[in-house]
Amino acid sequence: MKQLKPAFVLAAILLALSFTIPAILVLPFTNDKTEGALAEREEVQPKQNMNESSTEVAVFRSNTKKIEKLPLEEYVIGVVASEMPADFEMEALKAQALAARTYIVSHLMNPPDKNSIPEGANIKDTVDHQVYKNKSELKKQWGKDYDWKYKKVAEAVKATAGQILTYNEKPITASFFSTSNGYTENAEDYWTNQIPYLKSVESPWDSKSPKFNSQKVLSISDFENKLGVKIGSEKDIGTITGRTSGKKVATVNINGKDFTGREVREKLGLRSTDFTWIRKGDSIIISTKGFGHGVGMSQYGANGMAKEGKKYDEIVTHYYQGIAISNADQIDDRKLASK
Repeated sequence: MKQLKPAFVLAAILLALSFTIPAILVLPFTNDKTEGALAEREEVQPKQNMNESSTEVAVFRSNTKKIEKLPLEEYVIGVVASEMPADFEMEALKAQALAARTYIVSHLMNPPDKNSIPEGANIKDTVDHQVYKNKSELKKQWGKDYDWKYKKVAEAVKATAGQILTYNEKPITASFFSTSNGYTENAEDYWTNQIPYLKSVESPWDSKSPKFNSQKVLSISDFENKLGVKIGSEKDIGTITGRTSGKKVATVNINGKDFTGREVREKLGLRSTDFTWIRKGDSIIISTKGFGHGVGMSQYGANGMAKEGKKYDEIVTHYYQGIAISNADQIDDRKLASK
């Protein structure tokens, strides 16, 4: 076989490139090839989202005065375990997980005033935000029941991983409380602002809660001092002048002085704003129905719904009107960068 001359070889290479290069240049403008190539690149380099462990929560621990950093989903486990009894129904625990996750996601997206949280922290571990306990604290609290309780709560959190509650594509204020008086409250009836998804709804399951009825006894002097009133020897102690949509006390007049139901509850340390009282000797016996502010999801109500076979999505859409369940990574994930 004859050897090819170098000049001939070079000419052959240049001729081949003259056909290849135009094909390469045209490729980005062909429909079939381009879409396949981009899809592959997106799979190789996916964007980070809230389902991944990269998003951390920095919790200020009120007892140690230190900051504890942990993955978001692990934080949610610690909140659900602290805020709801682990022996509740699985679907109720899932609903609680959505409320807890929604709260922290909203908190990360819209940080509060820096003066309200220690530097370097995202959130506190108290009722000011959400109660949180780590594994060590839960072991002390649960003792021999730790393994099954933690496993159950973790399962509920995992089953709803990344899911949050939204209204108009924004995380909601997912408020919750222990027990209603049979109805939840409109947000504006307890707080100041009207919130479209926090409306009064029936919650008949709460009547089976061990916290549904309670009593508190105060001396007349304590009652007068706490409210800044004088009731003298009158048998009738005040008049309820208005009720909320949730059948609770909106306003009450005591010896010419007006109070909101919330003011009375907070000043007297009552469990709810559904209260009545009677005078007996030198004491005032105060009876209440429900436990908590009454706005949003009732935890015992959620458990009652779950016992009747309702799923967690049915529970949250009952207590939060007109909301949707969304993936957290789809809600302005640019603000949820790892801390």
